[in-house]
Amino acid sequence: MSPLVRLLYPLAARSRTPVAVIGWWERRRVTFNLVVGTSGLFSLGLVNMILGLPPLSGPVPGIPILPALAYGILANVLYSAGWGTELLFNAWWRKDPPEIGPVLFRQGLIFSVGLTLLPVAMAGLAWAAGFARWVLGW
Repeated sequence: MSPLVRLLYPLAARSRTPVAVIGWWERRRVTFNLVVGTSGLFSLGLVNMILGLPPLSGPVPGIPILPALAYGILANVLYSAGWGTELLFNAWWRKDPPEIGPVLFRQGLIFSVGLTLLPVAMAGLAWAAGFARWVLGW
């Protein structure tokens, strides 16, 4: 099994106890942070590159430290909501709940990476608008 498949399709916690569920999620937190952090660095690099292209080629914004730190903290708070949601679901379902942890983890990771890469699309649109203004002489 490839590392990507192991990352996106992990086996669920063996036990449905709160300690086992939280432990399952916490063992994946570092991986989550590495994936989202790497995509954030990639996103910052691409945004700076796109905004530095002509005809925009203004001052490159650099790395917004405080917003990046706030984003990382919020991502981890929402990551904790994953195991919180699973525990609430298990309490609600009571007897033999389905294993929703892997699905929540996968969807949360994919959403987080997509949200982290969103500034690249926004910078691309800003560049395209600037290019259109330049071409049309507006």
